[in-house]
Amino acid sequence: MALAGRVIASHFAEPLVRRLSAPAALLAAPEDGAEVLAQLVENAELAMLDNSRGWAWGYAAGLVGYVRSAAVR
Repeated sequence: MALAGRVIASHFAEPLVRRLSAPAALLAAPEDGAEVLAQLVENAELAMLDNSRGWAWGYAAGLVGYVRSAAVR
């Protein structure tokens, strides 16, 4: 569990490893205009923990954040 000890949660889930189908910004919050944590390239790996309401949440490039679901395959 890569986030154990770094993120407080009542339980942890195994991430689903996905790839990006297009370049995407990794954002600090699930909203347009949120702080950009990193610019991810096409085919970058995302360890996805949740995918709902148009946003995928997980970690990539050593950071935790959100990308648009449409960019994840």
